[in-house]
Amino acid sequence: MTSAIDVKQAREALAALPEGTSHGETPAPDHVYLPPSHVKAMDPDTLVVTGMRGAGKTFWWSALQDPGVRRLVGQSAARSALGENAEVRTGFGVKPSPDDYPSKDALQRLLAAGVEPRTIWRMVQSWRLAPDDHPLRRNASWEDRVRHVDGDPEQIDRLFQQRDTEFDDKKSHFLVLFDALDRCSDDWKATYRLIRGLMQAAIDVRPYRRLRIKVFLRSDQVAESEIGDFPDASKVLSSAVELSWPARDLYGLLWHHLGNRPDGESFRALLDAGAWQSVEVDRRPLYSVPRRSIRETDYQRRKFHELSGPWMGTDRRRGFPYTWIPNHLADTEGRVSPRSFLAALRTAAEDTENERPDHQHALHYDSIKRGVQEASTIRVRELQEDYPWMHRALEHLAGMVVPCEFEEIGLS
Repeated sequence: MTSAIDVKQAREALAALPEGTSHGETPAPDHVYLPPSHVKAMDPDTLVVTGMRGAGKTFWWSALQDPGVRRLVGQSAARSALGENAEVRTGFGVKPSPDDYPSKDALQRLLAAGVEPRTIWRMVQSWRLAPDDHPLRRNASWEDRVRHVDGDPEQIDRLFQQRDTEFDDKKSHFLVLFDALDRCSDDWKATYRLIRGLMQAAIDVRPYRRLRIKVFLRSDQVAESEIGDFPDASKVLSSAVELSWPARDLYGLLWHHLGNRPDGESFRALLDAGAWQSVEVDRRPLYSVPRRSIRETDYQRRKFHELSGPWMGTDRRRGFPYTWIPNHLADTEGRVSPRSFLAALRTAAEDTENERPDHQHALHYDSIKRGVQEASTIRVRELQEDYPWMHRALEHLAGMVVPCEFEEIGLS
């Protein structure tokens, strides 16, 4: 190893990479990395943010609720209008919050009662926006609240206008976040109805200066045939921003985690100690990855190979770790989730320490292969959860030569 980094130290750091699975908890500041490609997604004017599973939708849904994280986002994205003084509320998400928004069962009850999805979400926005002395607050149940909103639309229009003026005077925003909409119903038709209604509600608040909705959706949920059949739907869907993760940003995430460890000084020195900029968060410095370490892929490649070695075997014919890892984690659209990437590196470090503790680099190429296999297995399990029919289809394809006629598969 040509750098000053101790192999054991590097291996320990890689094995300690975070799992990247968010259950709605506020992330630690040193876990907050904003790739350049995600800056637009944080803008209050971006109504819809899409991404594959594991791309970071729930992470940002959780993170943006924290004023400290919003301050970090504002510092990372100099032109961002989202600051720590913004008021951020949740309209639906992975964490049950019956005092803030209706649960899956409550939503189903409202739908069964004939309430239009757009009205449901307008009620949720109104509930989050209403001050304590507003008449809406006198209603104890979601059924009563939706009747109030539906029965006196002029009063709700005034609420929105008054609150928009208040936030405009403060030069701030009021943002309501929606996530985990695959959990809003067990019936996919009802889910799409609710998503469509939420898109309509997002359009409704767009003319206001300071009131905004931000909706985090899986890429496959943005189906125009299911949710795009209302006026101005194209304006919402065409402006959606995807949480994409090109290889350079995946490695930027890696450097961020390594450089912000308590023993991160040697990792920062690996890239260029003087180029790291820091801000103080909770009385400790938080470092930003040097832009060169993200923009210049040849430089990034050389530095990662100081951790992994230059080849995926005994010579160059087997490929190079820097490109081999994301290429073998990518799906059919070339996408890689940061969760899979970090899992592959974490497993590779653990395997190297267990099987080849005296290896000259932090990662052995065979261990990298095992790490990618393990991450791929996790990804398959995730897909099976999202698409339960997939396992059944693959069983019918076992042993077959494809492409083939659909009738040969034997699916009824």
